[in-house]
Amino acid sequence: MKKWIYLIVLTSFAMACSSGQRALEKGDYISAIEKAASRLSNDSDNKKAKRVIKEGYPLAIQYYQEEIDMALSGNDPLKWSNTLDVMYRVNHLSEEIRRIPAARKLVSSLKIYTSELEDVKKRAAEEHYQSGLQLLERGSREDAREAYFQFRQVDDLIPSYKNVVSKIDEAKELATLNVILETIPLPSRRYQLSSEFFYEQLINRMKQRFPNSGFVSFYTPDEAEDSGLKYPDMVVRMEFYDFFIGKPLHFENVEKLSRVVERNVEVKVSRDSTRIEKRQERLNGKIKIITDEVSSQGVLNVRIEEFQTQRTILDEQVPGEFVWRNQYGIFVGDEGVLTDQQIYILNNRAVPPPAPQDLFVEFTQPIFEQLTSRLTNYFKKYN
Repeated sequence: MKKWIYLIVLTSFAMACSSGQRALEKGDYISAIEKAASRLSNDSDNKKAKRVIKEGYPLAIQYYQEEIDMALSGNDPLKWSNTLDVMYRVNHLSEEIRRIPAARKLVSSLKIYTSELEDVKKRAAEEHYQSGLQLLERGSREDAREAYFQFRQVDDLIPSYKNVVSKIDEAKELATLNVILETIPLPSRRYQLSSEFFYEQLINRMKQRFPNSGFVSFYTPDEAEDSGLKYPDMVVRMEFYDFFIGKPLHFENVEKLSRVVERNVEVKVSRDSTRIEKRQERLNGKIKIITDEVSSQGVLNVRIEEFQTQRTILDEQVPGEFVWRNQYGIFVGDEGVLTDQQIYILNNRAVPPPAPQDLFVEFTQPIFEQLTSRLTNYFKKYN
């Protein structure tokens, strides 16, 4: 009996929620009307949903009218924008009811803003426009960034309002942090090495992470010159040094292998019959594993400076290492004693170490991931 009572209460609760009753009781008019209208679209005779529409819609209109009155009588510099937002809410509620026949029958008169909406949009656009101008006058990058969003609001409300398109560009330019990624060629007397591939990969990665839609722009020195950028905000200087390739190392390790396996053996029982018996057999072998190694190490120095003051903001060293290793071997005995890894090694052959440039490329890979992560974490606060 208790179980059935619990189910009835739970069902009633679910129906109340789906009809919008609880949302209405909390003053959440948008959710209440949406749920009630949706309920009526599937069940046009639902009493709870009808009650929510009948009671909730007049209360919502009254509440939102009070919100408009308070907004317009206040001193908020964006009062027309706030008013426009309330009007959109009212129109949304009315449209929710209008599109459902069962709900539309319950409301004698719908409140829909049309002509007055256009006037409020113009006033709201002017508010955002003036706000953007005031922010630009302050001169800081943070204010220019906020001005950019204010001007974008204007253009969303009324495309090409006044000179807002040029103001968007102006605010974007003032808000953007321009950074030059300066690469210093790799000094090496021992090897003929090139770090261009590394820097090209780095620049491409940073541009992917900070696209033109954001507020951080990265340039190479050539790109800065081509675009006429004479005074960047920051310069990131990167230089490899202490790159070293160790002497080739050669190791040999001999190991005896032994393993007991179980095999099926056919045993003759009589002249005309046999049977299968399981018998253990010890397998033996000897393997020589030969290992050739060459290690490469070095450091990338990263320094971020303010261009105008030459002040160093960040100065870090990112170490890297790569060890090339090749293993091959010789084996005698029963192959049944070998592991998969040993078979893999035996299938290898002796090869010469990579060229210095190839070792350098491999050495830079972990540095690349560390460096792009550090630069991303540093510059994202400006984006």
